[in-house]
Amino acid sequence: MKDKQYNVGIAGYGVVGRRRRLSIDNHPDMKTIAVCDVRFRDDGTMIPSESVQETYEELENSSREKLCVGTIGDGIHFSNNYAYLLEKYPLDILFVCLPNYLAPEVTIAGLEKGVHVFCEKPPGRTVEDIKKVIEVEKRRPDLKLKYGFNHRYHGSVKRAREIIENNEFGDILNFRGVYGKSIMEPFVGHWRAKRQYSGGGILLDQGIHMLDMFMYFCGDFEEVKSFVSNKYWDYDVEDNVCAILRNKNGTMAMIHSSATQWQHSFSLEITFEEGYLELSGMLSGSKSYGQEQLVIVRRQENSIVGSLNEEVITYIQDTSWNDEVVEFADLITDDKPVENGSSREALKVMELVYKIYCADTEWRNNYNL
Repeated sequence: MKDKQYNVGIAGYGVVGRRRRLSIDNHPDMKTIAVCDVRFRDDGTMIPSESVQETYEELENSSREKLCVGTIGDGIHFSNNYAYLLEKYPLDILFVCLPNYLAPEVTIAGLEKGVHVFCEKPPGRTVEDIKKVIEVEKRRPDLKLKYGFNHRYHGSVKRAREIIENNEFGDILNFRGVYGKSIMEPFVGHWRAKRQYSGGGILLDQGIHMLDMFMYFCGDFEEVKSFVSNKYWDYDVEDNVCAILRNKNGTMAMIHSSATQWQHSFSLEITFEEGYLELSGMLSGSKSYGQEQLVIVRRQENSIVGSLNEEVITYIQDTSWNDEVVEFADLITDDKPVENGSSREALKVMELVYKIYCADTEWRNNYNL
């Protein structure tokens, strides 16, 4: 075991960065010593996201021209510049919780500085972004790089994975997944609504979790058919995607990724040769995706109405964020390879996202993909 704490820096101190910090400081071998965000003022307060008038590029430029540094109320150092964060403080680990257009750049900077890096999904705006990161990662085999796909650590997902690995119900026949945000989500004017900053819309931002679970459960998908739309928001990123996927074994998957749901929703149905799983609801910080449950059904022979016997498991606590951080710390301490959330997996899911974008000919041509 390590005989001293890992010093941690967090680049991006919004909702996700603050939540990651709770998990970091909960770990006995990790301590946050410094954070950075372009929205920090001189006094350590932050400009609210909804009050930002400048473009994000202007904020980045101003952070280089006028450095804001100090300590916030609990003694943690702050700055408005990630380069200062990496240069000034003796970090062992960097958590990257930044917009998509900055995440690859800062991940690379962290690796080149010689620190382990945990980066939130998605790994960037494009497939090329993650490929550039991987080239730098290859030069630093002594460092760990992990991407945050925290849905893998939810109770319902872990139990589903166990059932699949134990081959309890035979081969998977198909998946059907819906993951959506409500139309009341404050999407307008945010960096996520601008292709130059985000690279994509709801599929890249949220639907990527569903795609990651498809691949986590049964591997790669080679065939893709899709319809991609921005009809409701009318921005240059998608607000709805419907896609059908098929792998070389004939397993099919259907996804509807939406930013126009009446209310936040999550559901994933998995049909097997001998059974069925339904993951519904997803415990989250906002508590808006409903109660997380897993329904387990074994196929009932000779029944004309299907199986009526089902086991329902209800999950009341979300430990996914903590579990992900604990695993990352253990990988560093024990010098083990990253298997969950590796750069290779991040690349594969980004490639699938872009296969879906490009399978819609009109969308591909409109945005030169």
